[in-house]
Amino acid sequence: MDTEAVRTFVRAAELGQLRHAADELGVTQQAVSKRIAALERELEVRLFTRTARGVELTLDGQAFLPHARSVVAGADRGVAAIRPGSRALRIDVLGFRSAQAVALHDYWRSDPGVDLDLVTLRVDDPRLAAAAVRAGDVDASFRTVTDPAALPREVRMVHAFDSPLELLVGPRHPLAPARTVTPARLRGLRIWVPGIAPGSEWADFYDRLAAEFGLSVDAAGPHFGDEVLLDTLADSADLATLVGARDRYVWPARHDLRRIPIVDPALAYPLSLMFPRTGPHPGLRAVLAHLAGLPPLPEPAWRPSWAPPRR
Repeated sequence: MDTEAVRTFVRAAELGQLRHAADELGVTQQAVSKRIAALERELEVRLFTRTARGVELTLDGQAFLPHARSVVAGADRGVAAIRPGSRALRIDVLGFRSAQAVALHDYWRSDPGVDLDLVTLRVDDPRLAAAAVRAGDVDASFRTVTDPAALPREVRMVHAFDSPLELLVGPRHPLAPARTVTPARLRGLRIWVPGIAPGSEWADFYDRLAAEFGLSVDAAGPHFGDEVLLDTLADSADLATLVGARDRYVWPARHDLRRIPIVDPALAYPLSLMFPRTGPHPGLRAVLAHLAGLPPLPEPAWRPSWAPPRR
């Protein structure tokens, strides 16, 4: 059913004049007549009778009017729901304890009136996240397509911020007393990062990191969750892992885990934001401005060659 024809019928019924309905709708009186005639043919009833003063509803028209009003109101609500800026900004993050989620929480705290909807796409391949952005499933995604040729033309990818890595160890680890460590001191350590998914951006990142600094990154075993990883680190005298400086972790006080900044150079995981090239959600502008104001990366720093240029 043509909702514009239904809208025309409602206004003609309320105003009692086809000419007045035409003026209000910004069309000709002939167009109003054609819309109503087409609606009558579809419904197979007459909706109006003509009088010297204009038009009056038939019995069928009177029965149809309240339902027609509901159709028009529903269509208006539907349009309003998808009008730019009228719905929550929907952003994909890797996890709700991730640096991206922490940055967005800080942004929301600066302006609690902002309407945000954080989701986690259950995909490891960043190209699938890019496809979700292109399809409109999300407004933006904190993922990086490391091969520029694989990024859809309709999707734009920009540098969001860099997340410096920290070494996370238990209290019995040899490096536990250190205030900082250099990449050179990590050589020979067993750095356990379980659950690195083949084809993911973080698999590419750790491959390049290990090759650049001669590190041993062990991805053995499934990732049973952060709690299991933290429990294992707390009980180990030789196991370590890498975490982002802005990632949020909570562990029991008895674990006494240590987060140690890595310096000279800092090892930075580059975070990108993908969003539609045309017609992005208007709320993204303020998010990007907030991300641009985050503290700069300590220098000197290492970033993988595929990292997007900093804004």
